[in-house]
Amino acid sequence: MLFGLIFVVPDAVTDKEIIALYREGGTEEAFNAIVKNYGERLYYHVRTILDSHEDTDDLLQEVFVKVWQSLPSFRGDSGLFTWIYRIATNESLNFLRRKRVRAALMFKSISGEDEGKIGDDPYFNASEAERKLMMCLRKLPHKQRIVFSLRYFEDLGYDEISKITDTSVGSLKASYHIAAEKIKSELEGNF
Repeated sequence: MLFGLIFVVPDAVTDKEIIALYREGGTEEAFNAIVKNYGERLYYHVRTILDSHEDTDDLLQEVFVKVWQSLPSFRGDSGLFTWIYRIATNESLNFLRRKRVRAALMFKSISGEDEGKIGDDPYFNASEAERKLMMCLRKLPHKQRIVFSLRYFEDLGYDEISKITDTSVGSLKASYHIAAEKIKSELEGNF
């Protein structure tokens, strides 16, 4: 509450309205609108990168904490959506790096874990075709997986993916093409 006003977050709030709400003192309401607008989409974005529901759930909380802490420094050079997805992508990649380091220190491999987790995950309710696609996706290098997910599942353009991943459009197109070919080959049984 600021100056006796109560901020109410309507059902559909645009990014510009969220930023205006934040700058007018409705920080908590703006943050709640961010979570409402992007929570589910971010979950699925992070879930395509990470191995399990539990890891995704934990990391998503960290992502929202980072968004909350960084919101005062948001300059608006990119869209709010792009900025939030970049934070989620970077946090996911950092999580995977930490996981690889821990695995190396324990002299254990994490490469084979991904496939089993999809089949055993009670939170992954999908058709057999979707399950096969996700298994193929898990075999891709992390950056190809991210590019494929953002392009295929999120239907984002290469310009927006470029802003999220800080990668050139040409590199993204090549990564997407290679990832799509690997998935196609895997689904045909040649990976």
